[in-house]
Amino acid sequence: MQWNNVLATRSSRMKASEIRELLKLLDQPDIISFAGGIPDPALFPAEAFRDAFSQALTGDKAGAALQYSVSEGYKPLREWIAAEMAKIGVPCGAENILITSGSQQALDYLGKLMISPNDTVLVGWPTYLGALGAFNAYEPTYDRLDPATNRPAADFAAKAEAAGGRVKFAYLSVDFANPTGETVARSAREAVIDLADEMDIAIVEDAAYQSLRYDGEAIPPILALEIARKGSIEDCRTLYCGSFSKSLAPGLRVGWVCAAQDVIGRLVLMKQAADLHSATTNQIVTHTVAAAQFDAHVAKLRSVYMARRDHLLAALAREMPEGVSWTHPEGGMFVWLTLPAGMDGAELLAQSLKTERVAFVPGRAFFADGSNGNTLRLSFSCADEAAIDEGMKRLGRLIRSLQ
Repeated sequence: MQWNNVLATRSSRMKASEIRELLKLLDQPDIISFAGGIPDPALFPAEAFRDAFSQALTGDKAGAALQYSVSEGYKPLREWIAAEMAKIGVPCGAENILITSGSQQALDYLGKLMISPNDTVLVGWPTYLGALGAFNAYEPTYDRLDPATNRPAADFAAKAEAAGGRVKFAYLSVDFANPTGETVARSAREAVIDLADEMDIAIVEDAAYQSLRYDGEAIPPILALEIARKGSIEDCRTLYCGSFSKSLAPGLRVGWVCAAQDVIGRLVLMKQAADLHSATTNQIVTHTVAAAQFDAHVAKLRSVYMARRDHLLAALAREMPEGVSWTHPEGGMFVWLTLPAGMDGAELLAQSLKTERVAFVPGRAFFADGSNGNTLRLSFSCADEAAIDEGMKRLGRLIRSLQ
């Protein structure tokens, strides 16, 4: 069978994630890995989930937990999420929430819903690799979104028209973004709303790390700022994508979209066509655990991850040679390094794995145009102090030897 003869044109744009491939290195015990942006499994509330699964599968409750469910998602969980959204300035109801199989599925649905071939998506430079992977299947072009110093709306529109489509939405992660760890200022968030209003496009706000703030002042989400302007979520163009993957357990694959009922209803149709609904049992146990201990558990995560971030920043200051710079994130799981000009992150990784046994993610994959090869991403979430000290010592030594 010559499969290329029957594949859709979009399949040529679907490539293996460099991060997913690098996760395979975690099985090699001699590798010091800063690659996967994954939670530390030692911090999972395993006992609470064990009890919640037992409760969900006991007696008469088991029938509901193992049965088909509504596409919108388990209502008590949607109500809990709506209450949490209200705490961050987004008053809404369960009808404004769609449960998805992780926020990654939400990005896929949004791409399917809004992107026609040759349409333009505005993204950061760099941006989340998983978002590019989700959107690429729908054959868009990309243009650079820089909220702090944006170009005129007419410039975006003209470039999109020249590419054969129109701008459909702006995608950004405003808190401790993957991969840079940086936070978008309030004024820049307001500027994105202004741009979207002027162009009549949507905003996709990826909030996977929103709860993991360690210091600095919390800034309202874009959706909250837009509601403050317009009075109701039903009048807003922002779609907020949340997830329990970084706060509770990624293996359960429970995320959500919060938006106006009109677009939620359209996304429900996507859900019905794709997988009918997210796993019922997983939604029930996620609600049980979140309702009982979300705030306390997240506080524990903040304490542990903040210490690891601080240790990594200190190690970088101590071990990196002149010419290397890095971000100082206020939360999340990542630090972004810029290498000396002319040094390539992918080549550095190959050499590092060969001689130093230190893994990280080369930065080029996070750029829609494949540029900026002299960058890399470090994740500190699963590295203890000894691993950070030794890993940065080795990596700094290697960079110094290649200068």
